[in-house]
Amino acid sequence: MTTGHVLALNAGSSSLKYGLYRVEGDACDALLTAQTEAAGAGADPVATVRDALRGRSLPMPDAVGHRIVHGGPNIRAHARIDEGLMAHLEEAKAFAPLHVPVAVAMVKRAREAFPGVPQVACFDTAFHATLPVVAKTLPLPADLREGGIERYGFHGLSYESIVRRLGDAIPERVVVAHLGNGASLCAVRRGKSVDTTMGLTPTGGIVMGTRPGDLDPGVLLYLMRERGYDAERLEKLVDRESGLKGLSGGTSDMRTLHERGDETSRLALDVFAHAARKQVAAMAASLGGIDLLVFTGGIGENDAAMREAIADGLRWMGAFDVRVIRTEEDAQIARHTWRLASQGSPL
Repeated sequence: MTTGHVLALNAGSSSLKYGLYRVEGDACDALLTAQTEAAGAGADPVATVRDALRGRSLPMPDAVGHRIVHGGPNIRAHARIDEGLMAHLEEAKAFAPLHVPVAVAMVKRAREAFPGVPQVACFDTAFHATLPVVAKTLPLPADLREGGIERYGFHGLSYESIVRRLGDAIPERVVVAHLGNGASLCAVRRGKSVDTTMGLTPTGGIVMGTRPGDLDPGVLLYLMRERGYDAERLEKLVDRESGLKGLSGGTSDMRTLHERGDETSRLALDVFAHAARKQVAAMAASLGGIDLLVFTGGIGENDAAMREAIADGLRWMGAFDVRVIRTEEDAQIARHTWRLASQGSPL
C-alpha cells in the first residue's frame, strides 16, 4: 500500500495534540487536527481521539506515530515500536521526566485503542544526531560522559520541518529559533544540526515558559545546602516554577505579559529577548556567520514584538535574512511513521 492514513499523537504534559493525515510519499494532507486533555480523572485521551474520528466518519489509522522528546543514549533515530524499544523508553524517562512518562503512557493507550496497528516513535533528539563531538560533549569526567551524559538537543521534529520547508534553496548557515512554552535554537549547516541550545534535557538553553534555561549549577548546590532542597523540589523548581512564570510572578503566557505591561512583566520579556539574542549569536559563532534567521513555534510565529526585539538587537552582526515559518511537527511525525510502518510490511 503506497497511501495510508496516519494518526500523529503529540503529547504534552497537560494536553494532547493530534492529527489524522493521508500520506502518500512525501505528500501529507491533514484530514483532522485537534487537541484534547492529555489525562484526566479516569479519562483515556486516545479513546477520545478514536471516538472523534468515528464521529466524523473518518478512516481509522493504518499506523500511529508518537512524538517522543527523548530516546535516551541508546535510541538516536525514529523507529517502529516493539518491546525492546519500550524498554529503552522506560530508561529514557530519567532524561526527560516531564515529557517521556506521558508519551509512554500514550503509546500504551494507543496500543489498546488501535490493536494490531503499527506504532512508530519519532524522537526530538534524532535531528541532532549529526552534532559534532565538540558540540555534543559536556565538560565532565569520562565515566559520566560514557554513561550518556552529553548534549542531545530537542525540538528536532520542528527543525526537520523547517529544513524541509526551505528545500533546496536552504542557505548554508541557518539559525532556527523555536520559541514557544518550550524554547530552543539550532545552528543548521547545509540542512544538518551542528549546534543547539538544549543539552542533556529540555530544561537547558534559553529562558522558557516555566524553565530557566542555562543556570549556574552553583545555584542548585546553594539551594540544596542552604534551603534544604532535594531532587524532587529542584525538579519542580526548574521544570514548573522558573522561566517567564518565575520572573513575572505567576504567568508564562506572552500575551498576558504584553498586556499587563507592569515592571515584572517587562523584566520577563526583556530577559527572554536578551537570552534569545545571546544564543542566536552563539549559534552564528558555531556556523562562522549567519545567512538566515528563522522564527518558528508559538511565540516565534505569532509575537511580532518579540521577534523585532530579538532581531533588532542583532543588527551589529551584519546583513542576514529573517523569516517566519510555521512549524509542522505533526506532519513530520506522519511522514516518518508511514515510511517506517510500511517498510517490509503488507499494509
